[in-house]
Amino acid sequence: MKTRFPLVRAARLSLVAGGLGLTAALALAQTAPPPGLPGTLAWSAYDVGSGGYNQAVAIGNALKQRYGVNLRVLPGKSDISRTLPVREGQVQFSANGVGGSYLAQEGVYEFGVKNWGPQPIRGLMLNNSDQVLTVLAAKDSGIRTAADMKGKRVAWVIGSPSLNQNITAILAFANLTWDDVRKVEFGGFGAAMDGVIEGQADVAFASSISGKAYQLEKSPRGLVYPVISHKDKAGWERMNRIAPFFFPFWGAEGAGLSKDNRVESATYPYPILMSYANLDANTAYGMTRAMVETFDMYKDAAPGNNGWAVDRQNFAWVIPFHDGAIRFWKERGLWKPEHQAHNDRLIARQKVLADAWKAVQSGAHADDKAFEQAWMKARAEALAKAGFDPVVSSW
Repeated sequence: MKTRFPLVRAARLSLVAGGLGLTAALALAQTAPPPGLPGTLAWSAYDVGSGGYNQAVAIGNALKQRYGVNLRVLPGKSDISRTLPVREGQVQFSANGVGGSYLAQEGVYEFGVKNWGPQPIRGLMLNNSDQVLTVLAAKDSGIRTAADMKGKRVAWVIGSPSLNQNITAILAFANLTWDDVRKVEFGGFGAAMDGVIEGQADVAFASSISGKAYQLEKSPRGLVYPVISHKDKAGWERMNRIAPFFFPFWGAEGAGLSKDNRVESATYPYPILMSYANLDANTAYGMTRAMVETFDMYKDAAPGNNGWAVDRQNFAWVIPFHDGAIRFWKERGLWKPEHQAHNDRLIARQKVLADAWKAVQSGAHADDKAFEQAWMKARAEALAKAGFDPVVSSW
């Protein structure tokens, strides 16, 4: 009996020593974080379990392993709940969607109310993965192209203007409007996709890597991605007039898709790593550099993470890039004069929007609805006068 305790104690000491050795090895493996990157970061992202949230968690693990930096991810169910923490300084960044970036910049829909207005959004990186964000249809509906949506039951998500605008744009591609389809209203994205699965609708908007897309694929109805032809220039002109953030893409990741089974479609970046113009440039620089330096550590850790690759960045999209991020991209030799010219024009657009917003705020309005109508009118007039396309002129 007496001999056991020294052996157990020795074993414990060995484990402790081994643990200390492992800790030391990990510490030695870590490198100093890029200049400007704080030891603790906070992002907002889509809700728990979403593609954006899972990607953010994977990136956080890579930052911890590489630099010892902690990343806290704050989930949000809506564009407002993801953007508000960035505006209020509760988080530095958001892995946001087109609503919380482009629509927030434009001050439209849920961002066109008194306590919001156009926001000085800035991008750092765009995730352009192999997924597509487009309309998904039930295979048994007979829909094979965007034009085939005519007369079909199309999901309209109440309180989600960005989703509905996306469908509006795709309908416009096929020279259709909501008057040409049967609108079926749902209370949320999940309910809309369930409606397609359960036979209440034929079409809804979603990401090809969403869980609901896989559920539709495996359901008795099956899944099809309506073709959005890249050769139809007139269709793309109509589409981009409503949603300039879309671009042609061959989808190769998600439900029913692979590199050997791609779909000719449309998409836009998701998530969009964004912040506000007032974020310290050094912090934006450090975050961008850290995303690039740790890419190999997180690229396979969550679906869609490959879209953060350097060679998939688009420096001429619809929101301007942050000065700190631009400094990094210049160091990499990727930021060209044409990108700067495009960026400057986007910032000039934001200034026009900000000035118009101030002018409307200073006026008298009977109620919130009158304020919003006055804003949309002033917004369209100011942008047109400055030589910009208003894109959204009413809702």
